[in-house]
Amino acid sequence: MAHAKNHDFHILPPSILPLLAAVGGFIMLFGAVLWMQGITAWMFWGGLVLVLYVSYAWWAEMVTEARQGDHTLVVRIGLRYGFILFVMSEVMFFFAWFWSFFKHAIYPMEEYFGTEYAKPEIYAVDPFHLPLINTLVLLLSGCAVTWAHHALVHGNDRKALIQGLSIGIVLGVFFTFLQGYEYAHLLHEGWQFGGDEFYSNFFMATGFHGFHVLLGTIFLTVCLIRAIKGDFTPEQHVGFEAAAWYWHFVDVVWLFLFFAVYLWGTAGL
Repeated sequence: MAHAKNHDFHILPPSILPLLAAVGGFIMLFGAVLWMQGITAWMFWGGLVLVLYVSYAWWAEMVTEARQGDHTLVVRIGLRYGFILFVMSEVMFFFAWFWSFFKHAIYPMEEYFGTEYAKPEIYAVDPFHLPLINTLVLLLSGCAVTWAHHALVHGNDRKALIQGLSIGIVLGVFFTFLQGYEYAHLLHEGWQFGGDEFYSNFFMATGFHGFHVLLGTIFLTVCLIRAIKGDFTPEQHVGFEAAAWYWHFVDVVWLFLFFAVYLWGTAGL
């Protein structure tokens, strides 16, 4: 139930969630180091459970705040700016993988070669089968999310909002399934997760993108559940707007991956 506000800001009450998030993140990352050293994996999973709990609890509080009218225009602008900064950090994350891929593909440097040029090892994947299908699937998913956003903003069409989100989610799940199938096929053909620079760059770049698709699918699913419950209005829908931005970011990253790793790699450049 929304309540009246006499100012444009939201004064948050004291919360233990930020502390729990920091503790959970530290435990998870320290546990990952122990896991990679072959000591134990339990600390990593314990930290992950704590991070997932904090994420759920924190976002649930934000949904409640939105329903109560705490997210004024000024607050919504701040939330948008914060999410834009988050997406920018994600852009730099993927930029590092593209940098590594192009560096090793164009001018690989090995210790035993010194500064002498060594022909790069690039193992071509036919881009016009599964990669092209996955590209079309992801782009169609982005179109469905855009349709849902347009339906909400222009006319508050709840039926089209729910239909667009549902189609986007189904196509996102289909993309994940196809990428898993592609990985299984490549591993069966002799590819290795850490065999050399190309294998490492390929699986890290496309694998992290696949992980982002999975997170984006969950993001959209939460928005679908909220839309079914009657949340979001043409004026106030920051949560859905953030999900749409994130999904389009995932689309753009995949386009760069498709043209760089699949098409450019296949050309043998």
